[in-house]
Amino acid sequence: MSGTFVGMPKFPTAAKEALGNAQLRHNLAHATGTIRAKRAAVVGEVDQWEELRLAGAGVKEAALRTLDVQLEKLEASLTANGATVHWARDAAEANRIVADIAKAHDADEVVKVKSMLTQEIGLNEALAEEGIAAWETDLAELIVQLGDDLPSHILVPAIHRNRAEIREIFLDGMAKAGRPAPDDLTDEPAVLAAAARAHLREKFLRAKVGVSGANFAVADSGTLVVVESEGNGRMCLTLPEVLVSVVGIEKVVSTWDELDPLLRLLPRSSTGERMNPYTSTWSGVTPGDGPQEVHVVLLDNGRTNALADEVGRQALRCIRCSACLNVCPVYERTGGHAYGSVYPGPIGAILNPLLKGVGHDEQVDSLPYASSLCGACFEVCPVRIDIPSVLVDQRAKVVDAHRGGVPKPEAVAFKGAAVALSRSRLLGAGERFTGVGIRLARRVGVKKWTDARDLPDAPQESFRRWWKRTDGGRK
Repeated sequence: MSGTFVGMPKFPTAAKEALGNAQLRHNLAHATGTIRAKRAAVVGEVDQWEELRLAGAGVKEAALRTLDVQLEKLEASLTANGATVHWARDAAEANRIVADIAKAHDADEVVKVKSMLTQEIGLNEALAEEGIAAWETDLAELIVQLGDDLPSHILVPAIHRNRAEIREIFLDGMAKAGRPAPDDLTDEPAVLAAAARAHLREKFLRAKVGVSGANFAVADSGTLVVVESEGNGRMCLTLPEVLVSVVGIEKVVSTWDELDPLLRLLPRSSTGERMNPYTSTWSGVTPGDGPQEVHVVLLDNGRTNALADEVGRQALRCIRCSACLNVCPVYERTGGHAYGSVYPGPIGAILNPLLKGVGHDEQVDSLPYASSLCGACFEVCPVRIDIPSVLVDQRAKVVDAHRGGVPKPEAVAFKGAAVALSRSRLLGAGERFTGVGIRLARRVGVKKWTDARDLPDAPQESFRRWWKRTDGGRK
């Protein structure tokens, strides 16, 4: 089983370490550059792309503004279709529900569709504590799991690995988890994929319980939707006797027709494809076809807190395409691990503080500052999340959360500046000592600040002295 993000350092500390890894930076630059180019090509084919973005944003926004109504409708539809609906307030409740279902069927293992939500709640680790092995079946997630690693990208969790590294992971890890990799395994992509297919096939055929998330949940028909590129998800959704789907409450849309813009936006924005290779839908139980027991866990885990944030709630529109990661100059150089969360990159820098709250964890509080505010993330977001605006708003919330108590040096400096700038005579007196102040600051005062920024030299003459000497510029 892979590790967790618990105990990760603040973003600046983690980013500094990542920047020193030349292989990581090479892997990231190559992968994100390739994905960016593919996305740009297929987006450029759509004449009315901006109108499509507006439509997708409108669908998600409308569902969020009537979320209580849509969720009740979804529960009624799923129940009518033979599914059992559970409600979970937090990660602990959701994990307990899934574990209890697995134990009720004497299952000591489950197969999983790629799901960021189950990573968010630490489901694999929670099941392991109950003696239940959770096997990832997405190729990239399998690489992460076998390598006892952490995901670093929304779409491509193993983006920080190259194929030579993946070969070594398969040779070392597959035998410990099941069918071993062949001794003559090479690092050719097709050969690596074949080894993964053989390794996973025995798990697909053996597992009684499958676990999934959902990209979308259609309220009026009670339909859950998963989009993926490999077909592993479809195996998990059809072969096991029992299916448990853990779904964030923000995934709901009102009607089937409203999927149209979202299913056109997602593949172009994520994998650079015109349409998704595998789109699976299920609506409860169908006698004689697929799982004969279906459970749906509707999870909050901080989402209602995010919904209450007037600026930040737009982050709940996110359809997990990862386009913002692939254009972000910060992510491209640091990778996903530096963000200390299953949600990395620009969307993670706002989603984590919104879900978890600020003022409690210095790692979470550091994330809104993990951006240059260049705006590239908003330009590519298929549902028009204004990430830069939310980042600025979250920075203000972080500052507000730390008000009171012993002020930080920065706060003292700004308070002193406010006093000086509000009194003309005081400002004039202070200008005489600008040069001395800058020299002192370079030595002892703001070294951490000046390590990353230029502190210009003081001018030879203040504006006031120049004005007086030149009689207002007339001399």
